[in-house]
Amino acid sequence: MLLRLVSVSALVLSTIVVPGAAASAEVVEAMSRDFGITKGEALARISQEKTALRIDPSAQAAAGNAYGGSWFADGKLNVAVTDPAKADAVRATGATPVLRAKSLASLNSTKDGIDRMSKSGKVPAGIASWRVDVPTGTVVVEAEPTADVSALPKDVVVKRDGVRQPRTFAAGTVGGDPFYTGNVRCSIGFSVHGGYVTAGHCNVGAWNVYGWDRSWQGEFVGSSFPTNDYGWVRTGGGWWNVPVVLGWGQVSDALVRGSWEAPPGTSVCRSGSTSHWHCGVVQGRNETVNYQQGAVYEMVGTSVCAEPGDSGGSFITGDQAQGVTSGGYGDCTGGGRTWFQPVNEILRVYGLTLLTA
Repeated sequence: MLLRLVSVSALVLSTIVVPGAAASAEVVEAMSRDFGITKGEALARISQEKTALRIDPSAQAAAGNAYGGSWFADGKLNVAVTDPAKADAVRATGATPVLRAKSLASLNSTKDGIDRMSKSGKVPAGIASWRVDVPTGTVVVEAEPTADVSALPKDVVVKRDGVRQPRTFAAGTVGGDPFYTGNVRCSIGFSVHGGYVTAGHCNVGAWNVYGWDRSWQGEFVGSSFPTNDYGWVRTGGGWWNVPVVLGWGQVSDALVRGSWEAPPGTSVCRSGSTSHWHCGVVQGRNETVNYQQGAVYEMVGTSVCAEPGDSGGSFITGDQAQGVTSGGYGDCTGGGRTWFQPVNEILRVYGLTLLTA
């Protein structure tokens, strides 16, 4: 069998009108459910986020060396600046300037110091992750309640509530979707010319990959985990690649049209073979995730839930590919946090081209 696409043409939500193919009616329904907002509010948010993604590169350029980071909130793109003289130039791009004491470069320097501690084995046990939190202009460390954080830089903000050690979301072999390697089930991320990208930890050394129907699908050409969590599979055996993210009958299958990177605060949805379709927000970029197997750098943290078997699956904002599911903590009953490996980094490392509609 070839790649299975889930058809939801029988689902009709006639009360929703989606302008300009910004999102399907079912995606609006899913966002309304997961965000606790009306369908009209979901449509408005989708339109506002599309504008924010479009103007973000110009706003960053306008801020120059005073740039403190971008985030989406209150329906608009906010841009931190350390120099009030840059505010008008940022405002001219359509973004809202916010004065901050520290530049993004300064905040990244603090985070990079913790990364160096991690690489030398000096990060204490029980530290789940660390990131630059752009909306607050701080470096945030997530730590379990009993973790000793005294060795960390003094100016970091420590969050402990509900934090647990993250884990990857691979799973033992079970019947179903969508691909298997060794005794592990994972999820396809995004189609590229010649194959697809997914999580690196899904390659357990078996290299051969089998599809949802257990027919030979291809092989891992490259993978990296930890430090990174990415890999790509070259497909064969009659399988073809399409620029689609499965909606699992909960939403329409999503077409992929590009890979603009969503700033913190932007909505993002995830498709995976265990828990299927769920939505949340981007909470931080360039986060470091501290798995038991080792730290993974330059990740994106989200409020979207995930479960074992979802590893490698797609994170998408509107029709823009964001990344592949790596791991996290919690589940889709009680909630939690999930991180993804940015898709543009994977494309760049392996010289791949995203397949788009």
